[in-house]
Amino acid sequence: MSNPLLDTSGLPRFNAIKAEHAVPALEELISAHRQMLAALLDDPDARDFSSLVAPLEKMSHELGRAWSPISHLQSVLDDPAWRDAYNAALPLMTEHGTELSQNKRLQEAYQRVEDGMPEDASREMRKLVEQELRDFRLSGVALPEAQKDRYKAIRQELSALQASFDQNVQDATDSWHYHTIDEDEIAGLPEPVRQRARQDAAIQEVDGWWFRLDYPNYHAVMTHADSRTLRENFYRAWSTRASDEGDSSDWDNSENIERILALRHEAANLIGFDNYADYSLATKMAGTVDEVLDFLTELAARSKASARREMDDIQSIADAPLEAWDVAYHLEKLKQQRYAVSDEVLRQYFPFTVVKKGMFGVAEKLYGVTVVEVPDVSTWQDTVRYFEIRDGDGRLVGSFYTDLFARQGKRGGAWMDECIVRKDLDGEEETPVGYLVCNFPPPDAAGVSLLTHTDVVTLFHEFGHMLHHLLTTVSFPSIAGINGVPWDAVELPSQFMENFAWSYDVLQESSAHFETGEPLPRDIFDKLDASRHFGEALSMLRQLEFALFDFRLHAGFEPGKPGQVLDTLQAVRSDVALVKHPAYNRLPHSFSHIFAGGYAAGYYSYKWAEVLAADAFAAFEDAGIFDGETADRFRREILEIGGSRDFMDAYVAFRGRKPTLDALLRQSGIIGKAA
Repeated sequence: MSNPLLDTSGLPRFNAIKAEHAVPALEELISAHRQMLAALLDDPDARDFSSLVAPLEKMSHELGRAWSPISHLQSVLDDPAWRDAYNAALPLMTEHGTELSQNKRLQEAYQRVEDGMPEDASREMRKLVEQELRDFRLSGVALPEAQKDRYKAIRQELSALQASFDQNVQDATDSWHYHTIDEDEIAGLPEPVRQRARQDAAIQEVDGWWFRLDYPNYHAVMTHADSRTLRENFYRAWSTRASDEGDSSDWDNSENIERILALRHEAANLIGFDNYADYSLATKMAGTVDEVLDFLTELAARSKASARREMDDIQSIADAPLEAWDVAYHLEKLKQQRYAVSDEVLRQYFPFTVVKKGMFGVAEKLYGVTVVEVPDVSTWQDTVRYFEIRDGDGRLVGSFYTDLFARQGKRGGAWMDECIVRKDLDGEEETPVGYLVCNFPPPDAAGVSLLTHTDVVTLFHEFGHMLHHLLTTVSFPSIAGINGVPWDAVELPSQFMENFAWSYDVLQESSAHFETGEPLPRDIFDKLDASRHFGEALSMLRQLEFALFDFRLHAGFEPGKPGQVLDTLQAVRSDVALVKHPAYNRLPHSFSHIFAGGYAAGYYSYKWAEVLAADAFAAFEDAGIFDGETADRFRREILEIGGSRDFMDAYVAFRGRKPTLDALLRQSGIIGKAA
């Protein structure tokens, strides 16, 4: 087969896939699928689940297999050709998706399937059809043709704008650097960070240290750099990326933001919603705008008194009034004073390879699976690895790639994404495959990458997403794994998994001093555990600031009104934030979660799901964190079900009741009283 993207006989052939394959593969598949759909709709016998829905699931799965490598490679490769290919392919996918969702004949066919569903139809079959009919409605299938055309145009433009937003952030990040030959200027920075900067300086053929603006460097500077000037320089660069306050107007996202908000609002109005926040909630657990705002406001009120005490404590050791670039630095100093534990000390116990092995061990203990690396699998970069997960009988459950180190041109942050979704239709079974991507410090000359404990928590978080994707038992791709799961519940498995990174039993198996091999000593863990709560209230308010900004912005957007974005941000900060940010701060301009990702009017989902996760983990704490019965119930009721049932019903089946805020507030060490 000449185009490797069309070869779905196994794993993607990353060694053969090139940017020029993207558009032709999608054009060929979409053309073939249009013909197949037309034949299905004209076939009088295609009126039930097996004859109509199952073939459509196969088509969707096939297209997803081709699209996944295209979307993935443009995020992880420093190759302009892949970006161009992605930007050319995205409109094809958007147009095809909108065309399907607005196909009235197809909607009517699904309605016939639902109306004729036999009594013995499975829960999964019923839920899939119900979800598809909901999505038809949310895509404007019943609109007059002129409004349908407008909705289509909006979706196309939004796809392009969101891609542009994300690429501007990446370009602005990649373009900035800080070069110094003064060793005093980098005092306090961890040695691995300094070594990497020295190596990057050598690559640039200059003396001294060359710092890129990726997250490992930014976090290290803000947390450890003794130079207040250096911290402020990094803060300004980070907080003005892709904005009118940044280094170049070429990457300014101001117009993208305004246009994205206007188009989202217009689309919501077309479908019959007052605003995009209302529209967004149609697919989530939360029911109304007021419910979400009340949830966020209550959490803020119950966190603020503790956060004020934390700020007062931090200010007490600072020699000047705290600025935004001082808080993390003095928080770290205060932790060292109170608990005598620092990121730099902890890092020495967390070589990446040891952490990874221990994390896999947690999955093995909880779910009775084994995780094994498989060599000689085609990948896109030489540090990428491939693993299989097998059950107790040796049966393949799923597999995943890891791409975990920061490099030029790679999108920042950490994420899990689907490579292949589970499918079991008409005797054709495909096990799920995923991508686990982070941006940890690259290995040094000796091949060692040392992680902070925060990095360890991040890795456990993303692996939680991966387990949700891989352990599904649902046969239909549209509702398998993370598909069909309400967005405000999809973070539950990941945030649940974070808790194991705070267990001494787990960390004993996930740590080994990079020189002596000694596991993390109990006294250091006790200090780490004691320090866990300090700063949690401030962190809580920071996340609530993001969530309230996102939700208020989308709920209260007024077309044509100038200054709404920064005015909303300022109003939220006045209500919630204790850390004061300078006027040049442009948080929205690099807020890819809501302007380029799937969290628009949904960033609150992190806190919503964190409540679920804390409450769920409390069940493990009560029974024992590796209790087999509790783990089996969590796997059966949460991880395996995908989008095949109402998620709150599933949670109640696991926990025996609905969740409460109390577990999260206890876990965060926050006094549960309003400020």
